[in-house]
Formats: sequence, C-alpha cells, structure tokens
Amino acid sequence: MNTQGFTLKSTLLCAALLALPVTQALAMSKSEYDAGKDKIAADYKAAKDACKSLAHNDKDVCMAEAKGKENVAKAELEHGYTGKQSDWNKVLKERAEATYSVAKEKCDDLAGNAKDVCVKEAKANKTAALADAKEGKKIAEAKHDAADAKNDAEYKVAAEKCDALSGQAKSNCITTAKAQFGKS
Repeated sequence: MNTQGFTLKSTLLCAALLALPVTQALAMSKSEYDAGKDKIAADYKAAKDACKSLAHNDKDVCMAEAKGKENVAKAELEHGYTGKQSDWNKVLKERAEATYSVAKEKCDDLAGNAKDVCVKEAKANKTAALADAKEGKKIAEAKHDAADAKNDAEYKVAAEKCDALSGQAKSNCITTAKAQFGKS
C-alpha cells in the first residue's frame, strides 16, 4: 500500500472519529473546544507535510484534501460546541466545498471532453449539495416530500374522475384510487 493511501485512510478515520461527538450533538466545554481546535491544526499540518513528498497534480489533490478536511473539521467542531442549526448548515456547506475542490483537482488529470465532463459533474454535485445545505434537508427527504406531493395530486385527480360516476361504480372507483395511491 502506498503511503498516500495509508495517510488518506488514516485521515478519513480521524475525521470520522472527530465527527462522532458532533453527531451526538453533545455540548462540549470551552477547554474541549480549544483542544479540538489544536488537534485540527496539528492534523492539518501533518496532512500538509505528507503532501510535500508528492509532485504535480497528486500534490494539488493532496493539498485540497488536507484543506477541505481542516475546514470541515473546524465546522464540525463549531457545531459540536454550539449545537446550532446554522452551524450544522455550515458543516454541510464545507463538506460540499471540500468535495468539489478535491473533485476539481482530480479532473486536472484528464484532458479534453473527459475533463470538461468531470468538471461539470463536480460543479453539479456541489450545486446539489449546497442546495441541500441551504434547505437544511437531505436529498432523500426532498425526494420523499416531492413524491408525497405528487402522490397526493395524482390521488386528487383520480378521485375527481370518480365524481363523474354514480352508485356502486363510483364507490368501486374511489376504493381503487385509495388503494392505488395508499390512502385510507
């Protein structure tokens, strides 16, 4: 295994471990917060130093990863300290920015149309992630809400069509529509 892969995996593990207290949304003391800031600074310095041995675009990617991890870790630490929704939104934004920055650097290894496509995909992913952060929702939640709204609208159309019928035909139509659209 190359040292960059090992460093990347160990850095990701550290970032995941840093995020654990954040996801629990436990308030931390000022001294824990300050210690967290010191650890982030030390981790960033170590990651930056690990990039020095690399060359060309590999070095650029490594530096983008290091800076992105630092910014995300700082945002996660701040959220862990305050617990504010606005700080959580900043975490989501920093993650989007970090992912974009690394993806864009990786695109530099490509040329021509492949590079153009890579950059467009990176920008599209960043835009989607930032939109999710702005709304404070995850993509899955937004899709679920949209699917529910669509289902409700389609049920209303089906029920309206049933109104043109009468008697048992209308009753059967409404029963079928309720079953089809999950209504009770």
